[in-house]
Amino acid sequence: MVAFSLTFPATAWGLDGFGPWTLVSVRSVLAALVAGGALLALRVPVPGRRHWGGLAVVGVGVVLGFPMLTTLALQSSTTAHAAVVVGLLPLTTAVLSAVRTGHRPSRAFWAAALAGAAVVIAFTVQQSGGALSGADLYLFGALLVCAAGYTEGGRLARVMPGWQVIGWALVMCLPVAAPAAAVALAVEPVHLTGKAVAGLLWVAVGSQFLGLVVWYRGMAEIGVARASQLQLAQPLLTLVWSVLLLGEVLPVAAPVAAVAVLVCIAVTQRVRA
Repeated sequence: MVAFSLTFPATAWGLDGFGPWTLVSVRSVLAALVAGGALLALRVPVPGRRHWGGLAVVGVGVVLGFPMLTTLALQSSTTAHAAVVVGLLPLTTAVLSAVRTGHRPSRAFWAAALAGAAVVIAFTVQQSGGALSGADLYLFGALLVCAAGYTEGGRLARVMPGWQVIGWALVMCLPVAAPAAAVALAVEPVHLTGKAVAGLLWVAVGSQFLGLVVWYRGMAEIGVARASQLQLAQPLLTLVWSVLLLGEVLPVAAPVAAVAVLVCIAVTQRVRA
């Protein structure tokens, strides 16, 4: 959760020196090389074919989709705004998990879920001047693909170590990420600065690999529901980092909306069983 809370500020740093397509593709390549090296060194066997579909969902959602959509959003959105919108991620994951597993949450769960969604939509519309912006659409799309990746990753982490789930997902995406990185580096300008390099390294190794290693392992040990409760503090932590690392000035609505979403998600976790 701490690793993920730094993702948006690190992405903002990375965008100071890299184009969006370069940042996302290179981070995926670097993370895949780290993961592939670990899998190779430990001689981990290739997963059975029955797991490939789930790993592909993790790859599309967590490795490619979420980083790309949030990076595009952060070109015109502040990290504080993005943190509040993506604060709905635990709730979205809970909903998709319920659909995927066939569980039937209570009416109280759905009431809290709808309330949390309403808070986020009201916040985004208010901050965007009465209508959803392009950045907001990117962020809502990122919510859906990442929630799908989390749901499938949590399911797979029950049958294989969590680090192998994200490791194989990264390796599966390498044939797409590597050519994309080559093209992006040739097309988009690169200005190497200390912040840009630090941001790239963090989103590649910290957010894309190490953070997900710990995350999937935690979900496997304590379950998706309990793990998602730990993520409730992520938006608030990101707001803190946005002030300390980026010098952003928070609108009053940002922390208020973040706390409101936190309360709604907490209710869903208490009543979903």
